[in-house]
Amino acid sequence: MSQVLDTPPPAPNPASVPAPAPPDADPAALAARYGLTVSGARPSLPAYVRQLWARRHFVTAFATARLTAQYSQAKLGQVWQVATPLLNAAVYYFIFGVLMGTSHGVPDYVPFLVTGVFVWTFTQSSIMAGTRAISGSLGLVRALHFPRAALPVSYALQQLQQLLFSMAALVVILLCFGVPVGPSWLLAVPALVLQFVFNAGVALVVARLGAKTPDIAQLMPFLLRTWMYVSGVMWSLDRVLSGHQDMPRVVLLALECNPAAVYIDLMRFALIDTFRAGQLPQHVWALAVGWALLAGVGGFIWFWKAEETYGRG
Repeated sequence: MSQVLDTPPPAPNPASVPAPAPPDADPAALAARYGLTVSGARPSLPAYVRQLWARRHFVTAFATARLTAQYSQAKLGQVWQVATPLLNAAVYYFIFGVLMGTSHGVPDYVPFLVTGVFVWTFTQSSIMAGTRAISGSLGLVRALHFPRAALPVSYALQQLQQLLFSMAALVVILLCFGVPVGPSWLLAVPALVLQFVFNAGVALVVARLGAKTPDIAQLMPFLLRTWMYVSGVMWSLDRVLSGHQDMPRVVLLALECNPAAVYIDLMRFALIDTFRAGQLPQHVWALAVGWALLAGVGGFIWFWKAEETYGRG
């Protein structure tokens, strides 16, 4: 026993111990020499997509938890998910439909208005939530390692879930005003999918902007209000364009191709039988797919390029 205890430990193999680095050695070379990697380094785009997909359950659970907690302090609770857009629609109806007379010449104006308000609220809320997706979750970003794109995507998914709850009220309103159920209602599904991809992409863009400049959240309501007024939420954009053919062609084209207006008109066409195909812009489905791909793919790549910077500084 004493012989075993007194035996000195074996000497390390000189070949396995790296030689001391000179004082002026390059940090990158030192990291490569000792097998070190940058903490929080941005992965490749395919690897980033795989990481995000692997956390899809976290994205959906986080969105559902936020939706449940959103009105937890209110006495009416989740009723506000439906009451808020309905109250907005009532205010817009009184101001624009009654006082300003924009309802004249628009068949089924109340279903027309309520559909526009619900669909626009989906886009507006997704973008507003996206501006604070990173800056408002710094504790989570700094504590855990996960693809940061999960946050703005989950915020957009939360707004989609809220819209689906509100759609029950929208269906009741449509039926009460004599709008029949038809096969065209199935078109609402691809329209909502494309709008969700578009909203998530824009949320990713403003999330990166908001992470670097938090003041963007103060500016965004003014930009969104202006966008709402040119998107035909309260009036028929088709009637406005047909009555102002003297406007510059570029202005007419911008209003016609406005992505918010495209998704609103697609939902109106799907749900309201008096909203005809002639009121839609030309190649409307191509526009809807194009905007979804541009915002969704472009916004995702642009957000991914700044992955290393989120939560730092």
